[in-house]
Amino acid sequence: MDKTILTITLNPSVDKSSSVQNIIPEKKLRCDSPKYEPGGGGINVSRALKRLGIASDIFFTSGGRTGGLLEKLLKAEELNIFPFDVTSETRENFIVLDISNNKQYRFGFPGEELTKEEEKDILSSLPMVSLCPDFVVISGSLPTETNPNFIRKLINMYKSKGSKIIIDTSGEALKTSVEEGVFLLKPNIGELAYLVGKEKLEETDVDQAAQLIISQGKAEVVVVSLGSLGAVLFSASEKIRIEAPPVEVKSTVGAGDSMVAGMVSVLVKGGDYKKVLSMGIACGSATTMTEGTGLFTIENAKHLFDQIWK
Repeated sequence: MDKTILTITLNPSVDKSSSVQNIIPEKKLRCDSPKYEPGGGGINVSRALKRLGIASDIFFTSGGRTGGLLEKLLKAEELNIFPFDVTSETRENFIVLDISNNKQYRFGFPGEELTKEEEKDILSSLPMVSLCPDFVVISGSLPTETNPNFIRKLINMYKSKGSKIIIDTSGEALKTSVEEGVFLLKPNIGELAYLVGKEKLEETDVDQAAQLIISQGKAEVVVVSLGSLGAVLFSASEKIRIEAPPVEVKSTVGAGDSMVAGMVSVLVKGGDYKKVLSMGIACGSATTMTEGTGLFTIENAKHLFDQIWK
């Protein structure tokens, strides 16, 4: 029987990308025609899973004109969406490429706070979307001023049903998630340092920090992203490090979400952790080969996986 996946995105966005010749202060800059794509952690994870031939249910908040556009974009990709109406306007992000030097500038806007009534209604609505999913991916930021304890409630609701929780967020939301205990975490080194109360970690300290989280029962698997250097996966019995394949980086937007999708695509099939990490790195790296806010192509992901796996 196929495993079921639910992704939850509490602070989605519409990503608007364009390019311009030379970014110069105080000058009117004439951009190319913009491209609009769905954005937000869990949404991108589900979009990437679709490219890998894996279905998932997508729960996200949606409000105003931008929310309507977000829903339209997701329907065009034939995804299984469950928008939850909120009173605030869904946010936009803006990404611009300076084609004179190939440097990308990313402008992220905050989402508006969820009301207490909306939080309550989200908790009551989610079981109608997916009562007991095998995997729940909670990914992306929280709207501004939303209490991180709301993530704790989401985790508790699904842990009590036996779902495996995968978390990819930051700040207090990440810390709260770890305190509650989850199946898999995907921090970078800076986020890992924050979790263990350090200002920063040297690469040699990563092992100790990750194993501390696992030994305390806060996660079964910790995958530490090392950016262009690849990633390292820790479990109670394993440490697996894999280098990222060399690629021409055009954009890093969505790379982390693609990595999560790659890992989930193997987890749902019962693959071992080496394959989990290999597919995660392949999908993340393949996304960096795509301009703007686009995700990977399946051809690039498979090609990179074959390079890593051999």
